Amino acid sequence: MKIAAAFGLGTARAERMSGGNGDSELVPQTRLSGPMPWVIAIMVALTVIAMAAGLTLSNMAASATAELEGGVTVQIIEARPEIREAQAAAATEALGTMPGVVSLRHVPQDEVDALIEPWLGAGVQAGAGAAVPVPALIDVQLEGQVSEGRIADMRARLETAAPSARVDAQSDWLKPVFDAIASLQWLAIALVVLLAVALAAAVLLAARNALGVNRDTIEIVHLLGGTDRQIARVFQRSIGIDATGGGAVGFVLALVVILFVGRRFSGLGAGMIDNGALGWTDWLALVFVPIAAAALAMLTARITVLHALRKML
Repeated sequence: MKIAAAFGLGTARAERMSGGNGDSELVPQTRLSGPMPWVIAIMVALTVIAMAAGLTLSNMAASATAELEGGVTVQIIEARPEIREAQAAAATEALGTMPGVVSLRHVPQDEVDALIEPWLGAGVQAGAGAAVPVPALIDVQLEGQVSEGRIADMRARLETAAPSARVDAQSDWLKPVFDAIASLQWLAIALVVLLAVALAAAVLLAARNALGVNRDTIEIVHLLGGTDRQIARVFQRSIGIDATGGGAVGFVLALVVILFVGRRFSGLGAGMIDNGALGWTDWLALVFVPIAAAALAMLTARITVLHALRKML
């Protein structure tokens, strides 16, 4: 027996009673039409973009932390160049006998001048006639992580050899940057959660609307022996088709945006940004988003329909 049924989640064609086990099954024919697939596509696209941003920030922070782990910079802050160089040589010798030092390097003055040139301009020198005294730098690499105790030990060793020395862990310089990255990561997580909630809410409203529109058809199906679970499967399958199609479209749109933005940032040539490139595990996580969106939509539709049918009939 066939009964025409039009569900708002798709184009339902017929209701058919099957023999043998006595089950009733509504067989909808769904296509990518109406607002729901496009709502899902937008939600999936925004979710993928937000997750990609969070993963990129995580990669950047992890790479920077790995590079700076164990790094210490010693500055000899002395205006008189002859005393500055003498203390730098004494500090290098004192640190060379310190346990746990993997490597140390007295940075040549021309490299220091090149580092500060973008801020102070060309021609800045550290000699006697320099308008701005530039400290001597010693780059130290320690074995393992840098702790406050190890920094204090280095300061104690340099107290006599280089009284003008200032010891700083390299990771301390980028602590504000790491804090900002952590905040942006939490923001990306919050966006993903909010978009998931919005997707579930959109499916819930669509399912309730479809139930209201097709109330008479549902009552007839019940009279023919259909159960709540069989009716819920109709909505679940219909929204599953819409969610799968919309999720695929949304993922493609997000992929275009991610590749375009990634190409723009790759042209900057900044090491920290380059280290944030997405790896294959990150891409697997992004591919999982439309799958998770379809599963969430189907589960939401099923729970919503079953809950409404219990109150309706």
